[in-house]
Amino acid sequence: MRGVVRGILGLCCGLALVLAAQGASAQAAIFTDWQNSSGIVMRPLGGPIPDWSITLGAGVAVMPAYEGSNKMRPSTAPDLDIRYKDLAYLSMGEGIGYNVLRGTNYRAGFGLTYDIGREHNAATRLEGTKNIDPAPVAKGFVQYMFVPVVLSVDVKQALTSYQGLTADFSAYMPVVGNEKLQIFVGPEITLADSRYMQAYFGVNPQNTDAQSHFRNYSASGGLKDARLGASGMYHFDDHWFVDLTVGGERLLGSAVGSPIVQDKWGWSAAGTVNYTF
Repeated sequence: MRGVVRGILGLCCGLALVLAAQGASAQAAIFTDWQNSSGIVMRPLGGPIPDWSITLGAGVAVMPAYEGSNKMRPSTAPDLDIRYKDLAYLSMGEGIGYNVLRGTNYRAGFGLTYDIGREHNAATRLEGTKNIDPAPVAKGFVQYMFVPVVLSVDVKQALTSYQGLTADFSAYMPVVGNEKLQIFVGPEITLADSRYMQAYFGVNPQNTDAQSHFRNYSASGGLKDARLGASGMYHFDDHWFVDLTVGGERLLGSAVGSPIVQDKWGWSAAGTVNYTF
């Protein structure tokens, strides 16, 4: 029996890696961090949590070519979300993690996610810049619900590549909630250190080549952006549902003055059809 469980978990982990590779074009998706786990901290209010919850899905998305671009592009939107009780999870949005603290209205823990980076050929505007390599990202998070508002804080540290640090502060709440339809809305603000900001918004000889048409620009740490997100799920039955997600962003701080940035405003949208086992 243990061998079967291990085999299933191994298959799921492998599938997650494949889907992550297929979803690499989603590097510029503009969604809030809370949209990766909307409603999860509320699950204990609905009764006993099942031992296993596995959701698979696929759909389409539209997003900027890169953060700060004024060009939009379509992308595939695979989805995978596996949860063991209220202890552990593996998902496309949250990565892999463990809830160290958990209760009827809170959860806190740590995890490992990823930053897919940015390729210099993502848009013609980036010609002359160098790639930002993908990086595993360590994450710590806290979510607490003051009914009906959920407050969330997470801190992320890239372990390789640019090795930058970011922190997201968000709040969201359900505006529609019944057996068939759930809609969540909320804002988020993100801070980033100088290494993150310089990697994504700075211009210097280390991240551009001799053919770069950009002037040198030093991006400092501080406010990165403010975002607003809305997520909705409509359930056809106990297994099938559709998930629609929309996010908007306004770049802040030194990101606004970056010569790489064409538009300080950005948005993304995604829709998926999902099945829960």
